[in-house]
Amino acid sequence: MIKFQAFHGVITSINEFLIDETGEGAGCYKLISVQDRYGTLVNFVVAPSTYFVDHEMVAVGDMVTGFYDANAATPFIFPPQFRAIVMARDTQFRNVKVDYFNSELISSDNTLKLNIAPYTQILLENGQSFTRNPANRNLIVTYGAVTMSIPAQTTPYKIIVMC
Repeated sequence: MIKFQAFHGVITSINEFLIDETGEGAGCYKLISVQDRYGTLVNFVVAPSTYFVDHEMVAVGDMVTGFYDANAATPFIFPPQFRAIVMARDTQFRNVKVDYFNSELISSDNTLKLNIAPYTQILLENGQSFTRNPANRNLIVTYGAVTMSIPAQTTPYKIIVMC
């Protein structure tokens, strides 16, 4: 099971990343370096399959959050290097949560409960409509205001179901 972990900071560089010595896939992979406010640096390997929230383009200087699998094997190097599963550029009035949501639509870390409204878009990663219940799945959730309860509750703008 994927255990999503987030790292938030400013993009300090974007470079091509070669995955093999043959050059096959050249230009398809990127290495995005992100530094948080404490000076900690993380490199994200961005593959063609990495999902960018709202398909937004990112650039050096942008504030972003990278989501990765905390249970995945990683090379023992500095700075740490993680395979990005989801990347989200900071946007005013929009929060992003990537996690497993149970049958009650509560995140695995018990910090967010989703209250789906008729206007909440529920989509697949390819932009097509998802017509089933999104519970018990890994979800990318974009939302605004939350309640001050535990867990916090929100009515999301959009839910992306990660199949």
